Amino acid sequence: MKPLLLQIAKKQKMRDSYFPKLKDITSAKLNLNEVVLTTPLQENRNLSERFQAKILLKREDLQAVRSYKLRGAFNKIMHLTSEERSRGVVCASAGNHAQGVAYSCSLLNISGKIYMPATTPKQKITQVRMFGKDKIKIVLTGDTFDEANQAALADCHQSGRIFIHPFDDPQIIEGQGTVGLEILQQAATSIDYVFIPVGGGGLAAGVGAYFKEISPTTQIIGVEPAGAPSMKESIAAGKVISLENIDKFVDGAAVQKAGELTFEICRKVLSDIVLVPEGKVCSTILELYNQDAIVVEPAGALSIAALDFYAEKIKGKTVVCIVSGSNNDITRTEEIKERSLMYEGLMHYFIVRFPQRAGALRVFTEQVLGPGDDITYFEYRKKNNRENGPAVIGIELQNKDDFQGLIERLSQHGFVYEYLNEKPDLFQFLI
Repeated sequence: MKPLLLQIAKKQKMRDSYFPKLKDITSAKLNLNEVVLTTPLQENRNLSERFQAKILLKREDLQAVRSYKLRGAFNKIMHLTSEERSRGVVCASAGNHAQGVAYSCSLLNISGKIYMPATTPKQKITQVRMFGKDKIKIVLTGDTFDEANQAALADCHQSGRIFIHPFDDPQIIEGQGTVGLEILQQAATSIDYVFIPVGGGGLAAGVGAYFKEISPTTQIIGVEPAGAPSMKESIAAGKVISLENIDKFVDGAAVQKAGELTFEICRKVLSDIVLVPEGKVCSTILELYNQDAIVVEPAGALSIAALDFYAEKIKGKTVVCIVSGSNNDITRTEEIKERSLMYEGLMHYFIVRFPQRAGALRVFTEQVLGPGDDITYFEYRKKNNRENGPAVIGIELQNKDDFQGLIERLSQHGFVYEYLNEKPDLFQFLI
């Protein structure tokens, strides 16, 4: 058999046969004991009361790098031989995986190169540099993760550095599986449900595999952002598929293509996959901050946001939600607030064509707007050669039930309008 065909055959055999073993996850835990924090498993009273269940949060947001990603990265690098370590490592990431690899390189005195998209926020670049210190080199290239990833793979071929995959690797999966090991060690009672955020699937595969062996009656629920359902679509298709377009807002879980290894494991261990709208994720981020002073990134809020979709099933049950990370950029706060308001039905955007006559705006503000309605965005340009002048208007309501009245009054007073909330492409262009 030709070398390339032999390599493909070996990969296919591993994909079909690999399943994380308990001894390997236990071994990974031993590797991580001196480096990774055994994060708390805390009951959240607000959530427990709301859902009439015992809701426990596995606080991976409290790790040194503020996410679970350190577990897999460190475990993978620890498995490298002395010769492989001497060659150094390389990875591609715009966030948490990069920080885990950088921190591991610093601790193990290994040279690392981290490829990040040129569009990566400075805050994340600064964090990676802080964790990696003088052991890592950051290379900014391309506009997307895929472009950075291609550059990282090309580096591997040229330099001989070892590629550290963010999720589709046995040691990565086994490292992430230690989260499940800790949950079962910490829980005082049996666990009915575990909600796990799913991006590439490394965390869900590792934790799900461990529960499948130790606590097979526990329902393992994967949670993906509605705008990036790569694992759910792949399982439905019976093979790994690549999504053409995704919403990248939940950046820690928005991947176009799930892993080959993680796909095979997840379709065996996941009881269900819930898709959560990005706006619901934003509402959850704000609730956690305002009610519990917990700061989470969008992917870190996924598991908790999914509880509403299982509200009836989890009543009286013991439920674990894995809070995967807290690397949130404060500059995203306004976008998070706006997406939340739109999801909750409180923020609405229109293109309104005002008649170009005196008093038209006064009619709009005094007779169309309700007493609690607030104009938060207004952009208008008068064009004297037209009978109507378009304005882009954002209106925040006090109560979502006021929306129908607003629509009726727009029509009653003869205003021609387009509703932008239901036209995402036009919305992104104008707002």
